Amino acid sequence: MRAPMRRLGDVIPLPASVRPDEAATFTVTADTAVHADPAASGVAELLAGLLREASGHPIPLSANGSIKLLLDGGTGADDGKNPEGYALVIEADGVTLRAPSAQGLFNGVQTIRQLIPLGTGGDVPLPGGRIEDEPRFAYRGTMLDLARHFFTPEQVRDYIDAIVQFKINHLHLHLTDDQGWRLVIDSWPRLTEVSGGEGTGVDGAGPGFLTANDYTDLVAYAAERFVTIVPEIDMPGHVNAAQVAYPELTADGQAPEPRTDTKVGYSSLVASSEKTYEFVEDVLRELAALTPGPYLHIGGDEAFATPPEDYRTFMTRVLPLVGKYGKRAIGWHEMATVDLPPTAIPQYWRIEPSNEEVARAAAAGHQVIMSPADRTYLDMKYEKYDESSPLGLDWAGLVGIQRSYDWDPAERLPGVGEESVLGVESALWSETLRSLDDVCFMTFPRLAAIAEVAWTPRAARDWEPFSRRLGAFGPRWSAQGITFYQDPEIDWES
Repeated sequence: MRAPMRRLGDVIPLPASVRPDEAATFTVTADTAVHADPAASGVAELLAGLLREASGHPIPLSANGSIKLLLDGGTGADDGKNPEGYALVIEADGVTLRAPSAQGLFNGVQTIRQLIPLGTGGDVPLPGGRIEDEPRFAYRGTMLDLARHFFTPEQVRDYIDAIVQFKINHLHLHLTDDQGWRLVIDSWPRLTEVSGGEGTGVDGAGPGFLTANDYTDLVAYAAERFVTIVPEIDMPGHVNAAQVAYPELTADGQAPEPRTDTKVGYSSLVASSEKTYEFVEDVLRELAALTPGPYLHIGGDEAFATPPEDYRTFMTRVLPLVGKYGKRAIGWHEMATVDLPPTAIPQYWRIEPSNEEVARAAAAGHQVIMSPADRTYLDMKYEKYDESSPLGLDWAGLVGIQRSYDWDPAERLPGVGEESVLGVESALWSETLRSLDDVCFMTFPRLAAIAEVAWTPRAARDWEPFSRRLGAFGPRWSAQGITFYQDPEIDWES
């Protein structure tokens, strides 16, 4: 039994333009094949695999395929075309997906993926019409905290597969904090030997770390799905795990006690010590060499144990190091209290209605990533869920699905308008998480709402139609084995 045919606009995030043609249904049969320009063969194989899984038909790649994936020659740089945009035309005799880049074709495939009705095999109908689409913001991300609780490379890969369905294109990995250090640094091996093993993480329940090969493989896996890994080494605060491993990074040369609690703001690197900058440069150099993407995240938040003048001294020394190794610095918005290099990107996360430092950075030409905690922090408890649940925190309030949807990144902060917003990122801190099911339960369906905020034109967004599309997506998560929160206010299709 196959579910009813989808409507052309029944996708998340909602495309920029949808023009249905109910008379133009295309049916995937045993004779259907996929044709692609050679540079798009990987994306074509992905689509063919999805259609094979849905239909049971062979769906080969063929020069004569009735489903065509075409690169239209645009680069996205010199012709005004957005490289992530695409045009999808579904007619009775074929399907044509065009884009300036393979990434644009990949985004179009995610749309087709959602148009495939659920079922147990056989011919697959696709609704007719035309979609023309491109993202509102270039950066659409989510963050996974590996420091408070470590998640294995296999779990991170599964998470990547879940998030790309909503055209998320950046995965920020929070790799270090007071409770653990999660990436091997060859020049400072005790970081993971001491602070990555048993007993680390909140409650001592999250041991583990990534080797260089683990990290490189994750970066490559993400890149195949057009996701950029953004690694974070948090400093000058949130460094207790580093100081346990290397006492010479403390002011008195004495190792602090390992921490497995959830307190913040008590640790700091020593801004007046050259050993600090030797350590930081070694870490950034090795991390940059492992990371082909353009960004390194240097944290900078909640440095309450670092006096303001020391904070300025530290950031003034460290920010140029990121550029020295060919990367752009991202930092939590506290970073904007210092003079920033031209390419640095503050990431706004607090819940106050204004932030003069971020507005000043935007006025100076800096791009901003919007991550307000009361809208995008996936570790906040759900608004209508049992508040006694061990999952999630509530310091930024209860964050329901509609709260994650009903806001606008270009209207959140005075002085930070559309032209200053690089994009939107949700954040999932892992103090209360212990499994991938926990991660997915807190992520979905809120990430789908945030993805539409980041992709869809503001004028096209509306909560009621979105909530209906969201309810229709529930069976897809269930079919994929993805745990999600079934908000009682949403009509989840069975």
